[in-house]
Amino acid sequence: MAGLNVSIAFFFSVVALCEVTRWFSKRFFPPKVYLCLGRELASSFQMCACCLELKMLVMIGPWGGGFGPDVSLTLLFVIFLVHGASFDGASANPTLSLQEFLMLDSSFVLTVTKLLAQFLGMGAAWFITKQYWSWELTDFHMIQNLIVQDCSSSLSTSISQGIFVEATCSFFFQLVVLRFKASYPMYRIPITALAVTILAYTAGPFTGAFFNPALASAVTFPCTGNSLLEYVQVYWLGPITGMLIALFAYQGNIPRLFQRNLIYSQKNKYRMPKGKVFPMSGTQWRQAKTEKTSCLGSTERTD
Repeated sequence: MAGLNVSIAFFFSVVALCEVTRWFSKRFFPPKVYLCLGRELASSFQMCACCLELKMLVMIGPWGGGFGPDVSLTLLFVIFLVHGASFDGASANPTLSLQEFLMLDSSFVLTVTKLLAQFLGMGAAWFITKQYWSWELTDFHMIQNLIVQDCSSSLSTSISQGIFVEATCSFFFQLVVLRFKASYPMYRIPITALAVTILAYTAGPFTGAFFNPALASAVTFPCTGNSLLEYVQVYWLGPITGMLIALFAYQGNIPRLFQRNLIYSQKNKYRMPKGKVFPMSGTQWRQAKTEKTSCLGSTERTD
């Protein structure tokens, strides 16, 4: 269990480092720089570094440490609980940033900045985590350091099935995010973490269940077994397709592309009271006309 304890200490260290980075950038940088660059960069680094270490435990833990999938899934759930509580609104997921853009919640420039920050944070996490593995603090890291150059792809099915799996995972994940977007964090964060854990348990053996193009680019793109085009089709095209379908199914439209709701009918929430109309007498009509004129600030001349 010594190797597991070291990995848990690594998780805490990464979260603490990224939390300090978020605090520093929020305090000293302009709000837009923090929202689009600082928090996305730190949160993407945090997610990728934790997922890399967790993937190492999933691969080596069962035969090198004697613990099964229950430990890995529990760690995954706890890690995403921490992510949800510490990200400060960052998505660390290009599909979520694209979703905000399509829902008119973010401009083109801000969206591009977020995407660049996410890929940069994931790349930095990959580089630093490899350096951490090279220290070989545990037997896990020694084995991982030996196989890191010849890692195998997370894609263990055909390309078409891989696209379908990633699109399906992204579809359900996006629906959960859209449904609980306005909920209290005490409900939204555990539900999102539970959804990620269930999807990882269900689809993990087929594609790794990333449904995050930036995370997949850092974790599985360097591995052998498939071409770059195949990786792009599965881990970029699949999640983006699932996001578009989920947004259309939830909204009935895609506001950035078209405003008309093609699924749900728009009913007027204000209803006019129904009742009988009684004719007004001449005296009542002149009195109502006098009151209306006085409200408008005009005067009438009377003989």
